[in-house]
Amino acid sequence: MRKQFLFIFLALIVANTSQAQTRTTRIGYIDMEYILENVSDYKEAKAQLELKAQKWKQEIEAKKLAISTIKEGLKAERALLTKELIDERETEIKFLETEMLDYQQKQFGSDGNLMHQKAALVKPIQDQVFTAVQDIAEAKNYDFVFDKSSDLTMLFSNKRFDISDQVIRVLNRTDKREQLTKKQLKDQEAKEKVENAIDENPAMADRQKALDDKRTAREKLIEDRRLEQEAKKKEYDDRRKAIAAEREAKKNGTVSEPAKTTTTSETAKTDAVKTDATKTDATAKPAATTTETTTDPAVNKAEERQKLYEQRKKELEERRKKIIEEREAAKKAKEAETQKSNTTNN
Repeated sequence: MRKQFLFIFLALIVANTSQAQTRTTRIGYIDMEYILENVSDYKEAKAQLELKAQKWKQEIEAKKLAISTIKEGLKAERALLTKELIDERETEIKFLETEMLDYQQKQFGSDGNLMHQKAALVKPIQDQVFTAVQDIAEAKNYDFVFDKSSDLTMLFSNKRFDISDQVIRVLNRTDKREQLTKKQLKDQEAKEKVENAIDENPAMADRQKALDDKRTAREKLIEDRRLEQEAKKKEYDDRRKAIAAEREAKKNGTVSEPAKTTTTSETAKTDAVKTDATKTDATAKPAATTTETTTDPAVNKAEERQKLYEQRKKELEERRKKIIEEREAAKKAKEAETQKSNTTNN
């Protein structure tokens, strides 16, 4: 059969030698297996068929296990059974084995359900492929188109004559067109013209690839800039929230001031405390400024300011307690002096 095919092929080439002077002979090929593996309908149907085949295999394994169990039982009980019972068990085993082999042949034989369903699965897609190949051959003036996966032996095939990807695009276009609007259909047709031009001109395909690479690099650069801007914006928001939290802490914080009295000595002491607090603020502010300049993150600044504020508050509390203790001591001394003077007068 192969020799006859080659003879016919050579005869066709010889018959076209007269036309070779006016135009070159164009030959292309397809890989049917590659095309089928890239068609979504075929892959889905193939997956369902594989599930069926797996189910049939499990049923065959279950039958084999049942036969093996009966054989083991017969082997263990053979010494206790009569000849009639042994013959009956062996007949049953042969019947089950024949039934299992028939079922296996029915599902996986050369004329079994698996082969029939595979043929039914492939045929409609093969018809679509043949139609697409005819359309491509007529549109691009191919003289011969072969199937690489058939019985024809191809000792060498140049990739640029492979039109399998073009066939896949034609099949996908047919499926997509049924779901497109008029505007989308026009855009799709324009895209198809570009793809067809690329198929015709390999140099154009290289240029298109370079353009695609540049567009990808440009999109990546834009995406990197967008991410950088988002990071800066997040950093600014965090800093603003930290400053707002610091201001809110200052607003809610309270410092107890010494109680005012009418005596001159207590007023002087209070003024002294205020003067000391002012000096403490004056000496503390440069340190805070130094900390702010050396520490960049706003959160660390807010924490240092809060610590400084708590320290000043603690110092003022201690001074206030000291003043109160001094007042109490002065009051007690005054009361003792008054009591002493009263005792002396009496």
